[in-house]
Amino acid sequence: MEQEYFEFGTAADRWNRAQMFFDAKEYLTAARILGGLVSEAPEQVGPRLLLARAYYHSARLGKAETELRAVLERDPVEDYARLMLGRTLERQGRHDEAAPHLRMAAALNGDFESLAP
Repeated sequence: MEQEYFEFGTAADRWNRAQMFFDAKEYLTAARILGGLVSEAPEQVGPRLLLARAYYHSARLGKAETELRAVLERDPVEDYARLMLGRTLERQGRHDEAAPHLRMAAALNGDFESLAP
């Protein structure tokens, strides 16, 4: 029965439901809904980015990294995805890998002061 609730409605209904659960900090439930949306429309950046955020906040960092890399594959100048990937890598202790993503995110966001050596 629980699975039916998550699958019920249009993609827009499920998107709204996922956002509601995310806003309520029910990240695992949001991720469950978003996973279905992403599999239905893998080319959509919005659901995939929110899925990555849900994974990040629920400490599923490997999954967050995978989704963020998929977002950046589709949209290399998505500054928030770039920032999140850097933070995800940092949180995993991979600071050398994180640094270029964080610098690029700052540049894309126009934060040139943080780029100064």
